[in-house]
Amino acid sequence: MNDLVIARRLGEEEIGEIARLAHDVESFDKHKALGDHAWLDLVHGGRRSVYGFTARRKSESQLLGYAQVSVGNETWALELVVHPLYRSLEDGVVSALLAWSTREIAAKGGGHVHVWLSRRDEDTVDALKLAGFTKGRTLIQMRRGLPLDRDLHSDIDTRSFVCGKDEDAWLAVNNKAFSSHPEQGGWARETLSSRQREPWFDPNGFLLHFANDQLIAFCWTKIHANSDPPMGEIYVIGVDPEFSGHGIGRRMCIAGLEYLAKQRLPIAMLYVDADNANAVAMYERLGFRPDHVDTAYIADVAGA
Repeated sequence: MNDLVIARRLGEEEIGEIARLAHDVESFDKHKALGDHAWLDLVHGGRRSVYGFTARRKSESQLLGYAQVSVGNETWALELVVHPLYRSLEDGVVSALLAWSTREIAAKGGGHVHVWLSRRDEDTVDALKLAGFTKGRTLIQMRRGLPLDRDLHSDIDTRSFVCGKDEDAWLAVNNKAFSSHPEQGGWARETLSSRQREPWFDPNGFLLHFANDQLIAFCWTKIHANSDPPMGEIYVIGVDPEFSGHGIGRRMCIAGLEYLAKQRLPIAMLYVDADNANAVAMYERLGFRPDHVDTAYIADVAGA
């Protein structure tokens, strides 16, 4: 596509246009076009460094694609949102957005980069491979019906998160539990506050477990009220590493599922690393089954 123009995202006035593109892509792919972290980076400025690039034709105003790079926990996250009609290698939209994004990362010192692809798109995979990316981490989205079977019931004491009271204790446990995780680790107070400002945030479904007044585990649930059908998500489960190995994570998951069932949701879902065999087996024992796989493509970009 010879008349393709890539430009740095200018400002807040383009957020609505990018959101409309993301909505169109989501409707076609039947999957969220931007992950929660990337969406919040787009809307709120999110983490330390966020850079966005738009793709258009010179002769048209239509937004064909959007790329966003942001700093995570010692890694770069790169998200691609490209209109389904313009994903082929011949169109060049994906390749151009990748080139501009990786140049930006190189200019900022380089580093490890990951790009998540949902429901594998062969044209995008080909563009990533040509740009030097290889297949990396894989996430399985698993689902199960609600309510729970009678033999599954919560036997752990929990209470709901209290805004203005529990933030610091939760951040301490979260960052210990996910110390090396690229998205969930290294959270600051503002990272959590950005989630609390989202319409979906409900502290009632953010369950905490204490031992001797010390927070040691949590199960954060999320409701996708506008999905078809509506679903509840086990958004994040975390256990203080000092208390791991005692089945607390499983018990917290059951507590979260019971909460979602009380909201009269027919389906529960979660994401789990495919390489985490113990977690996958635990969720299968809880009745979860794989629905689809998301794959990260990775590369190491040298500093300019």
